[in-house]
Amino acid sequence: MIQEALTIEKLPGCGAMVHDVDLSRVDAKMADVLREALFEHGVLFFRGQTLSRQQHLDLARAFAPIDVNRFFPADPEWPEIAKVEKTKDQTSNIGGGWHTDHSYDAEPALGSILVARDLPPSGGDTLFADMYAAWESLSPELQDRVRHMKAIHSTAHVFGEGGAYANSDQDALSGSRDLPETVHPVVIKHPGSGKPVLYVNPAFTTGFVGLSKEEGQELLYQLLPNAIAKKRTYAFQWEPGSVAIWDNRATWHFAKNDYHGHYRLMHRVTMAGVPLEAAF
Repeated sequence: MIQEALTIEKLPGCGAMVHDVDLSRVDAKMADVLREALFEHGVLFFRGQTLSRQQHLDLARAFAPIDVNRFFPADPEWPEIAKVEKTKDQTSNIGGGWHTDHSYDAEPALGSILVARDLPPSGGDTLFADMYAAWESLSPELQDRVRHMKAIHSTAHVFGEGGAYANSDQDALSGSRDLPETVHPVVIKHPGSGKPVLYVNPAFTTGFVGLSKEEGQELLYQLLPNAIAKKRTYAFQWEPGSVAIWDNRATWHFAKNDYHGHYRLMHRVTMAGVPLEAAF
């Protein structure tokens, strides 16, 4: 199967919309095309898709082996599929802050494929930010300061006992005893594109090697506004049949929590990555 009509529309701020492709019938050749586009644009969006759970897994495996998230509840019959769920009675959602998944792992996940299953009447957009552009737009002085630095990425403050989810009504994500912490370069060489990427994030970056906690927080606060400037972000509006594939090494994302009183269920499959190298 060769889908020759595929077109890729670059979007303002971050990502690209992919037209004229059936994700339930992706062969190795098409997977290579999509992987290259993903590494270039950071996130790919699709409309009008119909993916069974098995096809969702098959699509992920066409990119890379599956990385099962240690924290998320799984679909009862499909343990490799994580449920990103909010009931009509819950007020907290999952992923409601800028972050990139799995940065706390020694080999951070390549990315994820998110499939819309049950959507509220409106709301629940996911925002994405371009970390290639975030690095390029830093001042020369700030680039010089961080280009050889390393950052600490942790999980206890989010998923551990007393962490952020423990103090919410998404407490199924809290109380884990498997709480990794690791160190990565602040500026990585993207494993697919070879381009430099700013690799810190507000959720899991907890400090910088060689800086005090206070100095690290001050530096992080200098980097964050630049990364989420409106001209470097894109808000994806979910519809039935929508799919997003994002690269965790090249983007941040943020799930908006503006649909209280309505149920929302997304299925996420995460793809394994590789160790990260410094860009410089």
